[in-house]
Amino acid sequence: MGTPKALLPYDGVPFVQRLARLFERHCAPVVVVVHAGLLPAVQALGVAAVVNPDPDRGQLSSLQTGLAALPPGCSVLFTPVDCPAIEDDTISVLLQAAGAPIVRPRYQDRRGHPVLASPAVVAELLALPAGATAREVVHRHAASTVYVDVPDPGITHDIDHPEDYHRLTGGKVA
Repeated sequence: MGTPKALLPYDGVPFVQRLARLFERHCAPVVVVVHAGLLPAVQALGVAAVVNPDPDRGQLSSLQTGLAALPPGCSVLFTPVDCPAIEDDTISVLLQAAGAPIVRPRYQDRRGHPVLASPAVVAELLALPAGATAREVVHRHAASTVYVDVPDPGITHDIDHPEDYHRLTGGKVA
């Protein structure tokens, strides 16, 4: 992308700030995981963050870092920072469906983020060894996963390339 995705503007604020504020309206604590070089910029936005000590291990290490920073025994709602267009109502609907091991939003038959994980699933994610993926746990619970249909195309927006960002913003940067 040429710049940290967490700091890209969307809806008038950086991705990370928008998502943190969105999640804060529904759950606490909110944990944002960053690499050490991004910590000062994220903190300057007023977003509390923890540092992933081994970001080269990939997404699972970030997820495990965030999960380890939470009180034990809680359900967790998580999303990658490059999914900034989630709507407030989507989180409300997911939380109302809590109780299944995993609850995921779906828009026009496409799964997306955020994902709601039960305490048992959180424990499984924390127990995964280096080299594993969260997808392994998700697949183990495929039969009991609850999908909630939402009118929110933002759950499917994953900003990995400049073209994705351009489509998301309609060419506008703020």
